Formats: sequence, structure tokens, C-alpha cells
Amino acid sequence: MAEVSEVLMSVLSTVRVPRPGDRVHKDECAFSFASPESEGGLYVCMNSFLGFGGQFVERHHARTGQRAYLHITRTRKKEDDNSSGSGDPPKKKPTRLAIGIEGGFDVEQEQYEEDVKVVLFPDRQEVTSEDLATMPDVVRERVSLSMAGLLAADSVSHALQVQQWDGEVRQESKHAAELKQLDNGVKIPPSGWRCEVCDLQENLWMNLTDGKVLCGRRYFDGSGGNNHALQHFQQTGYPLAVKLGTITPDGADVYSYDEDDMVLDSKLAEHLSHFGIDMMTMEKTERTMTELEIAVNQRVGEWEVIQESGATLRPLWGPGLTGMKNLGNSCYLNSVMQVLFTIPDFQEKSVPVSVTLSVMDGNAFFFQGDQVGIAPRMFKALVGRGHPEFSTNRQQDAQEFLLHFINMVERNCRSGANPSEAFRFLVEERIVCQQSQKAKYTQRVDYIVQLPVPMDQATNTDELQEAERLREEAEASGNPPPAAPRARIPFSVCLDALSEPETLTDFWSSAVQGKTTATKTTRFASFPDYLVIQIKKFTFGLDWVPKKLDVSIDVPDTLDLSALRGTGQQPGEELLPEVAPPPLMTPDVEVKGILGSRGNEEDDSLYSPLLCQSVSPVLDDSTVSQLCEMGFPMEACRKAVYYTGNTGIDAAMNWVMGHMDDPDFSAPFVLPGCSSAPGSTPTESASEEHLATIVSMGFSRDQASRALRATSNVLERAVDWIFSHLDDLESMEVSEGGRSEGGSEASRDPPPGPRVRDGPGKYELFAFISHMGTSTMCGHYVCHIKKDQQWVIFNDQKVCASEKPPKDLGYLYFYRRVAE
Repeated sequence: MAEVSEVLMSVLSTVRVPRPGDRVHKDECAFSFASPESEGGLYVCMNSFLGFGGQFVERHHARTGQRAYLHITRTRKKEDDNSSGSGDPPKKKPTRLAIGIEGGFDVEQEQYEEDVKVVLFPDRQEVTSEDLATMPDVVRERVSLSMAGLLAADSVSHALQVQQWDGEVRQESKHAAELKQLDNGVKIPPSGWRCEVCDLQENLWMNLTDGKVLCGRRYFDGSGGNNHALQHFQQTGYPLAVKLGTITPDGADVYSYDEDDMVLDSKLAEHLSHFGIDMMTMEKTERTMTELEIAVNQRVGEWEVIQESGATLRPLWGPGLTGMKNLGNSCYLNSVMQVLFTIPDFQEKSVPVSVTLSVMDGNAFFFQGDQVGIAPRMFKALVGRGHPEFSTNRQQDAQEFLLHFINMVERNCRSGANPSEAFRFLVEERIVCQQSQKAKYTQRVDYIVQLPVPMDQATNTDELQEAERLREEAEASGNPPPAAPRARIPFSVCLDALSEPETLTDFWSSAVQGKTTATKTTRFASFPDYLVIQIKKFTFGLDWVPKKLDVSIDVPDTLDLSALRGTGQQPGEELLPEVAPPPLMTPDVEVKGILGSRGNEEDDSLYSPLLCQSVSPVLDDSTVSQLCEMGFPMEACRKAVYYTGNTGIDAAMNWVMGHMDDPDFSAPFVLPGCSSAPGSTPTESASEEHLATIVSMGFSRDQASRALRATSNVLERAVDWIFSHLDDLESMEVSEGGRSEGGSEASRDPPPGPRVRDGPGKYELFAFISHMGTSTMCGHYVCHIKKDQQWVIFNDQKVCASEKPPKDLGYLYFYRRVAE
């Protein structure tokens, strides 16, 4: 022990005590998914506070000379219950919209026994707390303080490990304390309410300022109320409303239109009494927002079927069969990544990650036959960094995360292999003007095929109608409704709904120089190696709660889409003239210099600053209003209408849905090419700081200038822009003078199109991701993957042989091309 004490004394200067703000990585290896639960545990450098698994700590010691590491090992305690490892639904019926809280949904809590010691390299000499007690004071105090500090410090991943979530916690409204109520003599009866505008008798909200009883919101799919309560707020500014039918002596659902959230009103009894409502005598006649969400989450049949919890599933392990721990609502990430890393393109591009997923099958990841799994904490932090949703611990949409991850891969694969090409394909859109019968062809890049669900074409319509009748009778008599059958929708009708022509009623035709009717047909211009199909199950209910369509779809194991390949311009078919629609500007403004000397048709900066200050676009107010009524920000709605050329609500809605993740989605609307909003002083030059940032990424100063000029000098937008225009930028060959050495912009060859892999349109199903619960904001995801002709279920860290893969209940389906 004296020898060990001497070694510690010699390295004492490298042993640090963590201070506030130090980043301590004590839950995961910096180079792999190894953790304290892994075989060999985790070694935390007592100087840099980085964590390393057993296979990497030697490398760190050799490169840095660091000798002292805190060795943390955790062993899971024996469980007392008889859980089968098959992913059973919650055992107790939840009464709260919460996770890991009494009365809420269960969260699997694991208990561990922890062993901690200091290990000195290269001889791996071990020092326990008991050993330190016998050492000199200076050694004992310094090392003990470091150990205690490391164990007490919050890990970098601590914020990702939320084990509790309470969706019912609401904040007091800022309007509640000083809410002004009108003395207008209005008295509200205890029942028999109707909307004062349209006579709707459900989803009614009473404004707490003037007592108006009006219906709830209308959504883009036509569901919900008729929007009269929202319109009343927009006209009056009266902020608070209470949902009639939810009032009890304990409270009610109160919504603040101004704060755009469900809120608390500590003076609710007083506010209700003003309009003659005695809160203490009221009884609930409608389900609250919380109850509506819980009710759908408890669809036990869906949970049991998708997780195959009715059978004792055989656990699996080995290469490619390692589970991933749920970090708190991270099942969407686990499911998507398990599927992606079965695809060779992603395996070859991300060797360390894919190898880790494939080979981590030792004893470290099992306990009494049950996988412990890996915890991808750093990976989640990396892919979610800076994103308003994926950086949180809230449940997310697996489809949105897949697109987010693909987007990250696209940005970071400027050179070399790009695994996202496996999914990339071209879509051909053919628009035919019905007045001139001339056509227009456009192509766009996509990564996912979204299939609509035509509920009116269910094959068990009679059964569904009878179930609805029984439900209404049960509710009228106060009895619980019977279990509803699941709508059965043929996959073929979903595919037909995708491919059938769409009618455009407000299309501007360059052939007739005016608006007319057109038809749009969508086809594949190329077929990818791997095809992702999303079943569009999610919509909105009458009570302003996102919901999921309860459907069963007979998704086939093999798919032939050859008949959906686009054919391009047909012999004898005339194309619409390439004439732009009239500019969206006020008619009393004389447009001059619209293609002034600042740019050309390829450049987004073609408008002069003077024009930007004096011209305001003419936008269809009714379309803007409809989008705002759906809850989207005003500036985003204005952009949607502008960029779709005032062509109607459908086109504007598609624009909104495709740009919701833009960093400037809600920012003030700026005309293309303007460096500031109309009426403000334009920015004459790009920020030197922003230029330096982009140049440091490997781009030239001219390329950086163009990106900033095209995005109003907003750095985040400029980075997105430059990565989406790589082919164009790389062909610039810009000289120091700022212009192309080969001639003018117009003389250059057009930039090449996006790279796609094309081939036969025949596919076979190899994986699918399923969702359980009411909406993408809650519930649970699992995935099934076909490996060696056997279906395997990945339910976070539980990996088992699948007996009855529920292919009809999937949300995302993954197909691979069948070689002919």
C-alpha cells in the first residue's frame, strides 16, 4: 500500500476536484455506448472528467499519460416481480396524464448496486475508500474530495434522464388576478348550452370576460368546431375561456388564447359566479382534455398486440440484436436507429456506432437472461442539439425524427459516401391546365412516401356504424361505451388515394394568363434503394386534441410500384409557357428594376433594396386568416401564402407543414432578396463575424457572402442555405473579384440535379415501426425488423423473437429493393 501511496502522491497534481460548471461524463464512454453497467464498468479520468470503457481507457492513458481514473461499476439488483420481458402495458389504470408519478403511466425503474474505486494505470492498481484512510493526509483529502465531487456532480447526460413527467401541471394565467369582467347582465344556465353563432352543442367555451358561449376551433382537416370562440378573442382580445361541461367544485379546463396554453385561474369560482355559475354545484358532463388523452392512451388492445405481450417471447442476443435503453421518452429514437443501422449504407458510414450496436452482446448487457441494453445518451444529445423538440425529453414523432436525422446526414456528407442517398428519390408532378389542356412538369426530392387513410373506404363499415350507434346509446344512458372495432382499410385504396389526380381550383395558368382549374398527378421519377412509407394516422379531434386513427391496414410483404413511374412529357403534349405569374404587389406601385444590377434569375438577391422598402405583397387575407385560425404564427402564414402564389389553402398548408422546422418559421416576413422587412433600413453588407464563421467551415468568402445575402444575413439560415445549394456553389469557380472567371452567371452550365439511385420499383418489407397511444406527443414506439428470415421485436432494451408481428398496425414501413 505504501507503493500505491507513492504513486498517488506523484500524480496528485493531475487529480482535480470538479467545480460548478465542469462537464462530468460519468454515464457513457466518449467513444462507445459503454456505461457503468457494461462489462468492466466505466473509467472516468480524474483530470478531464471524460468517461471511457475498458477497451478505450488504455488508449487514453497511452496518449495523455493520465494515470488516475475513477472506476465505476454497477450491477442490477434482482427483481422481485415476474415480468416476462415482453413489454406489458401499465398494470394499473392511469388516472393522471403523467409518467413516473403516482396515478400516472408506469416507468420501468431499475435499481443498481454501485462499486467505486480509483484505478492507477498502467498497472491497474486499485485504491478503495478504505485504502485512502491509511494514506497521508494530503493524498487522502485530495483524492477523497475528487471522488466525492465526481460522484455528486450532475452528469452531462443528467438532463436527458428525466424519469418523471406530469402533463397536468399548468401555470397560473397572467390574466387571472386582474381579469376585467363586463357588467352586461349575462347569466349562464347550468345546462343546455349552445354556440351563440352556430348552435353547436358540444366543445363549447365560455369567455370569462363577457360570458359569450362559443364553439371551439376548426382544423385544416375539417374537424373540430366552427372557430367562433377563437374569432371572438381575435375581435375583442378577451383572453380567458372555460370549457363548459368540465366545471366541478375542484376546477375546470381554462384556456388562455393570449398565452396559447391551458392555464390555471385561481379566481375561477369568482369569475364563474359573475355570470351566475355556482362552481360548487356543477357536475362534469364532458371529458376534460386530460381524460380524453388518457382514454386513448389506454387502448389496451393496441398495446398488447403491438408489443406481443400475450405470449412469452424468446429473448435474443448477438450481433445486431442489442437493445437500446429508454432515456425518458426516447423510444422514437431507439426504434428509428435500430432500423437505420440494419441498412448497409449507414453501417459503412458510421462504423463505430454500427459496430457497437452489432457486437455489444457480452455478459455486460444481460442480467438473468434479460438485456440491459445500451444507453445512447451522448448520441441523443448530439442529434438533438439546438433542435426545439428533439433536444427535450418529450415524446416525438418518429417520422419527423427520421427526416431530421436524414437532414443532419445530408449536411455533414459534403464529400464521400452519403447514406441518405439510399432513401432519396425524385417525385414527378404533372399539372394540366383544364382550360388549355397544356401541361407542366416539375420534379422534387423526397425521402418518405406519405399514404393517406381513406376512412370512408373501410371494409367493415356496417360493423363500425353499429358500434357508433351502441356508443351513443351508452353515453345517453350514462353507461361506459363498449369496445370499438378497428376500421379495416385495404392498402390498395391508400395507394390509389396517393396516385389519383388532385384538383386545383385556383391555379394560375400561363397559357390563359389567369386563374383556372387544373389537375395534378404525382408519380415517381425514380425509385430508391430503400423505400419508407408513412401511414398518415394522425389528425385532430373535436376537442382540440391530436388523435390517431384506429385502423388496420393489410400492408403487403412485397410491393410493385412500377405502374407509378412517371413518364415525362408525352408525344404531342404541349407544355405550359414558361411565364411567371404577375408579381404579388399593390397595383398602384410602379415596378422598376425588378431584375436590377444586383443579381439574376438564379440569385435570391435579385430585388433592389429600394423596391423592397416600397413594395408590399398583396396576400389573400382569407387564406392567411384560415391558417392563423389553425394556430400557426401570423408571419409564417403570410410567407406560406406568398410563396405559394395565392393559390389557395391547400398549397399554403403544404408549405407550412414543409417549413415548420425552419429556424425563421415565425420570424417577420421579408421579401426574397430584401435584407430587412419592408419599410426598414436594409443591411448593406454581410456581418464579418458571420462570414468568418461560414468560411471556417471550408467555404470561400464569396460563397459565404452569397449565402448570407440570400438569407437576410441570418447565420442559421445561411448555413442551411449553403448546404442545400452545394452543387451550385461548387460550380461557381469564383475569383477574388467575386465573379466567375469563365464568364457571366448566365453563361454557366446549369448545376447538376440531385444524385439519386434508380432501379426497378419492386420491394420487400424488412422492417416497420409501430406507435401506441393517442398522438405523437405521447405513447410508445417499438420496431420489428426481419433478420435472417425471422421477425424480431425491438422494444427499447428488450429484444425478442417475434411470434405474430402486427404488420397491419404499423406507422412507418421500410422496404428494400428486390433484385431482378
